[in-house]
Amino acid sequence: MPRIVQLSTSVVNKIAAGEVIERPASVVKELMENSVDAGAVRIDVTLGQGGGELIRVVDDGCGIDVEDLPLAVDSHATSKIRSAEDLFSVRTLGFRGEALASIAEVSRFSLRSRTAEQSSGAELEVAGGARGQVAPCGCPIGTRIEVRDLFFNTPVRRKFLRTTQTEMGHAGEAFARIALANPHIHFTLTHNTRCIHDLPPTERWLERIAAFFGPELAREMISVESTDENITLSGYVANPAHSRTNNRMQYLFLNGRFIRDRSLQHALGEAYRGLLMTGRYPISCLRLEIPAETVDVNVHPTKLEVRFQDAGRLYSQLLGTLRTRFLSTDLTAHVGGSGGEQHEAAHDAAAAEAIRRDVVGWAKSELAERIDESQRQFQRQSTQGTLVAAESIEAQRAAAARYDGPLSLNYLNRAATKPRPEWLDDEDDDEDHAKPAQGQALPAPAGDETTPSLPATIRRVDRGGGAMQVLNRYVIAEEGDGVVVIDQHALHERILYEQIRDKVLAGALESQRLLVPEPVDLSSEEAAAVLASGEVLAKLGITVEPFGGGTILISSYPAMLANMPPGELVRELVDRLLSGGKTPDRRDVLDELMHMMSCKAAVKAGDRLTPVEVSALLDQRLLAQDAHHCPHGRPTALVFTREELDKQFKRT
Repeated sequence: MPRIVQLSTSVVNKIAAGEVIERPASVVKELMENSVDAGAVRIDVTLGQGGGELIRVVDDGCGIDVEDLPLAVDSHATSKIRSAEDLFSVRTLGFRGEALASIAEVSRFSLRSRTAEQSSGAELEVAGGARGQVAPCGCPIGTRIEVRDLFFNTPVRRKFLRTTQTEMGHAGEAFARIALANPHIHFTLTHNTRCIHDLPPTERWLERIAAFFGPELAREMISVESTDENITLSGYVANPAHSRTNNRMQYLFLNGRFIRDRSLQHALGEAYRGLLMTGRYPISCLRLEIPAETVDVNVHPTKLEVRFQDAGRLYSQLLGTLRTRFLSTDLTAHVGGSGGEQHEAAHDAAAAEAIRRDVVGWAKSELAERIDESQRQFQRQSTQGTLVAAESIEAQRAAAARYDGPLSLNYLNRAATKPRPEWLDDEDDDEDHAKPAQGQALPAPAGDETTPSLPATIRRVDRGGGAMQVLNRYVIAEEGDGVVVIDQHALHERILYEQIRDKVLAGALESQRLLVPEPVDLSSEEAAAVLASGEVLAKLGITVEPFGGGTILISSYPAMLANMPPGELVRELVDRLLSGGKTPDRRDVLDELMHMMSCKAAVKAGDRLTPVEVSALLDQRLLAQDAHHCPHGRPTALVFTREELDKQFKRT
C-alpha cells in the first residue's frame, strides 16, 4: 500500500490550474474580473496567437501594494474575503485567491502594479511556479499582467489547445461577457496588433449590445424591466423574428457576473413558447440584481453556476415579466424596416396595469397546478405560469367565444360533419352572390354595441372590399400605414388554439361519445405511452382504455375533429410522445395536443375563402392574444410599410 504524502505547492497549483485554467479564455476571464474588482475605468486586453503566446491585461484600478505582490501569486491569498461568513455575501467577481497562483504555475508570468500612494511601481516575475524577486519599476497607477507561453511546462495540456482562430473565439467570448456586464468601463481588445474592439464607456446598455451584435439586432431588441421587492430584472430580449439554433446568445448577468442557469434558461424558453419554431432559441441580454446573501456563488471553480435561495421566485418573475411585455408589444413581422418603434409600442396604461394584475391568473388555475411538471422540475416554489392576459383582452376573448360566425370554433363544430358546400368551389364566386353555409351567422356590424373596444395599438382593417385572398392561401389587406399579408392557415390555427386553450382551462371543450368504441392496435411501448397520458387526453375530450396487449379503445373524441379518424389522431400522438427519446412532461403533452387539434381543424393552404370568411378571419385576428405567431412559432402575417413599398418602386 503506497504511503500517504503531502503534495507540494507546485503540484497543488497545477491541479488547481486544471480546474480553473482550461484555455487562454480562462486567463482572460480571471484577469479581467480582477481588473473590474479593482475599480478600473479602462481595461486593455492584448492577445497573441489566440492567447497561447501572449495575454496582456492592463487596467487603471487601485493597484497592488508592493508588500502584497508575493502574496498575490500565493494559493488562496485574496483581499476580497476575510472569514467563512463572507462567502455567503460575495459582492466581487473573484474571491477564491486561486487564479493568479494557478496561472503563474503554468506560464511565464509578469506582474507590475502601483497604488496611488506609491511614487513608483514594483514588478514580480514567475516562470512555471519559480518566483523571482520583487523589483522596482516605472508604471502608471494600476496593474499590468502579462502571461506568455501558456502551458509551456505542461505539454499535455498545451497539445489540447485548438487552432488560433478557435482559441481567439473563446477568448473573445470571455471578453464580451465582461464588457457587456460593465458598460461604464472603457474596454479594448487587440489581437496580433489588430484592434478588434474599442468600447468607450456608455450609460446606454443598448449601445454596448449593438457594439457586439450589430445595430440591426439592437434595433429589434425589446426592453424589459420589473421589480419584485428586493429583486430587479432589466435588460433586453430579441423580437421572435431573430433567433438562433443554439442558446449561446443568451446572456444573463447576476449582480454583474455572467452565469449559466438551467432554470432561468427554461423560463426564458417558456416565455417564447409559441413564438419560436422548434429548434430555435431566443436572444437575450438580461440583468438580475438580488441581495448577495440570497445566492451562493461558491459552487463551481469557474463561478459560472450559482445556487439561489429562492429559485422559484426568480423563475416566476422572469417568466411573468417577459410574457407581460410580449402581450403589450406588437410582434408582427415588418418587412424591410427596422420595426424598432413598432416593437416599443404598448397598450395604454390601464391595459398594461391590468396585465400586471393578472400575471398570476393562469398559474393558479387547475391546469397549472396539476400538469405543469416541466416548471416544477426546475423550481419547487413557483406558482406562476405562462399564459397571462389583460382584463380588456379577456373581455374581447369572451366576446369571441360567443361569436358564432364563419371560422369560429362553434362554426367548425357544425361544419365538421357536413360536406364542403359546392358554392365554396365556385371559381367565379364574388362578394355579391357569396352564400353563407346553412346555419352560419354573419359577423356583427362594426358599430354593434356588443363589439368590444380594440386596443389602441391595433387598427381595424377596413371590411368594405379592403381585403382579398390570393393564391388560395394568403389574405392581403390594408392596415395602418402599410399592407399586411396574412397566412390564412397560420392565423386560423392561432385563433383555434386560443379558443381550445380557453375551453380546456374552463373544462368546457366539447366531446362526443362514440356509439361503438374504436380499437387501435399499437405496440406495447406505444400503448403504454398513450395510457400514461390518459388524464391529459381526457382534458381534450379523448377517453382511452386498455383492451389487452397493445390494443386500446377510444370511447370519446373531440367534437371539432369529427372528420379525422380517431386512430389517425392517436397514432400521431404516439409519434410525438416517443419522438423526443424521453417521456415528455404533462404540460408539453397537453400543449402539443392542442397544437395538433388546432392545426387539423384550421383552414388549409389551398382552401378558398369567401369574402365573409375573410372578414371573419380578420375580425378574430384582432381578438387573439398572440395573433402575430401560430402555435408552432411561424409568423402569421408580414407587414409591408408604405416606405418600404415606395422604396421598392423607386418612389423615394
